[in-house]
Amino acid sequence: MRPMPTSTATSKGAATRDLILDRAYAIACRNGVEGLSIGELALAAGMSKSGVFAHFGSREALQLAVIEQGARRFGEKVLIRSLKQARGMPRLRAIVQYWFDWVRDNRQGCLIMGAVSEYDSRPGPLRDAVVEAMRHWREATARAVSLAIETGELREDTDASQIAFEIFGVALALHQDTRLFEARRARAQAEKAIDRLFKSYST
Repeated sequence: MRPMPTSTATSKGAATRDLILDRAYAIACRNGVEGLSIGELALAAGMSKSGVFAHFGSREALQLAVIEQGARRFGEKVLIRSLKQARGMPRLRAIVQYWFDWVRDNRQGCLIMGAVSEYDSRPGPLRDAVVEAMRHWREATARAVSLAIETGELREDTDASQIAFEIFGVALALHQDTRLFEARRARAQAEKAIDRLFKSYST
């Protein structure tokens, strides 16, 4: 039997890894990153436990990959999409709108937001990965605020980092209320809070 070409073997391995990550992401959204069970994941992926480990080497490596996957998906659906909008308030409002849509479309839970609660007081690589994801989101939001200041749509004395912090606060409240209470009312309240926030700094 001829050996499988290296490129074919590599592509197959990458596809299998992506499949495992996709299943792991779904489980982690439902059960939390700490709730990732290799047995449940192997069953969901149609593989053996040893087969799953062969692609990641350890449970922590798998968890890190899942956190990175969650951050990447959020970035694609929220931050990157918003770049298509004009600089200034259109882009800033797009970030908020897409973020609120993300909460609506991920009713089982946002993996990163869940991971914040899991690892906020647990030093280590997993906490570091969550902090890095949150820092990236916060900085991207602050940059959008800064552009709105440059375009003259927000006052010159506006503190971009403070606005980013407040946007995060509203998004976190929406994240929780969507799952605990009535989703439409939570969305309406979040949008009202954002409108009041932007008006308070508007020119």
